[in-house]
Formats: sequence, structure tokens, C-alpha cells
Amino acid sequence: MISSTENKNYIAENMTAPFNPDKQHSITSEASISGTGLHTGVLVDLTLKPAAPGFGIQFQRIDLPGKPIIKADCDLVTDTSRGTTLEANGAKVSTVEHVLAALVGMGIDNCLVEVNGPEMPIMDGSSEPFVDLIEKAGIHEQDASKTWYCIDENIYLQDENKRVDMVAMPAPDYSVTTLIDFNSPVLGTQHAGLKNMSDFKTEIAPCRTFCFLHELEMLLDNNLIKGGDVNNAIVVVNWNV
Repeated sequence: MISSTENKNYIAENMTAPFNPDKQHSITSEASISGTGLHTGVLVDLTLKPAAPGFGIQFQRIDLPGKPIIKADCDLVTDTSRGTTLEANGAKVSTVEHVLAALVGMGIDNCLVEVNGPEMPIMDGSSEPFVDLIEKAGIHEQDASKTWYCIDENIYLQDENKRVDMVAMPAPDYSVTTLIDFNSPVLGTQHAGLKNMSDFKTEIAPCRTFCFLHELEMLLDNNLIKGGDVNNAIVVVNWNV
């Protein structure tokens, strides 16, 4: 792990450049945003900070003793019920998916995300406010190459309980195709695709959190959506056709 001193020294010495997809990128300056956590209802301040090459994306709970750091690593995911929770070093951060999507979608490889609470602010229930925050901070090309990983055969994942099937296939470019069926007469079967990461800002970032009206009581009983309201989530009401 890169120390905070090394990180600060790098940032002070390196501020340049146009966008190159084969280079690593960070943000140019700090940028902050505040809001309420969707599930905890806790008001939290979030600050994005530049980071040196190789730092990756890491969260820091500055409200806890020792200010523990939690790396954005799939191996550290401990809960995926109505949001993604990461846990390490005796600390956790939840509902990280929107800010992580914004960072990846905007090409940010290295960033420290400081928060003074247990959950990311939900804002309007989309990634768009975090995209705006990144653009406010500026995107900085770094003097380090990205490490690209390629696969040479299909990789399958199936979860029978959740009725989820995933497959990663070799391809010359990165793209995502999804299909989902909520068994809802209102939503029906939905299909979406991302063929170019440059489309993330307009095609994916504005997509908002939603739930069904019949789920609200269950969610509340499970100590969730304490911060939910009409400004940060869409409630879908099913009707008979």
C-alpha cells in the first residue's frame, strides 16, 4: 500500500495531461459532497482525493479511531442485500456501488474516498451526482500505464437461489449486456447494454434506484431504507393487466 506521505508527494509533483485510455488516471483536486445514507439515514460527508499510480480506489472511515482504510476489492464484499458493503480492518462502508460506478465510468483508476459515516450518501439515487463531482475535481492523466487483463475462454457464474447467470467472454473491447425480469407487469423484461465506456455518463449514470411498493414494509422491518424518500428513490406500483 502507498503511504499517505508518498501519495501527497506524488500529487504535488504531477499535475498534467490529456486523456489516454492506456494510462492511469486520478482526479486533479479534492471535491466533496454531503447527503443522507439510503439505508442508515445517517448524514455523511464524502470527499474524493487524488491518489498516486497503483493506489487503486480505497475508502477511508475518518470518523473511526485510526481512520481505517478499506480497499475497493470484490474479496472484501460482505453483504449485497439492497446494496454493496465492503469490510476490512474492523470497519465497513456500505452502498458503495454508485460512487464506484462513477469512478470507473469516468476512467478514474486511483482515488481515496474519505467518508465520516458508515454509508455513502445516496443523493438522487443515481451515479450522476458523483460524475458531476468528478468533473468538478478534474481528471488527471498519470505517468503510469494501466495493467490490462484478458481472458482466453468463457467464464461462467451461476447463482440458482437468486436465479442469476453471468458469463464473461473474450472480446477485443470491453462491453456489458444485461437482461433482467422482475416478474412485474409494469417493468416487464428489461435489456440494457454498454458498448463503450465513454457512454457511461449519458447512458448509465442517470439510472436511479427503485423498489416496489409491496417491498417497503419488508425493507423497513429489516432496518433498511431509513433515509429513503421521493427525492432519492423511485417506488414502482404494480397493477394488473
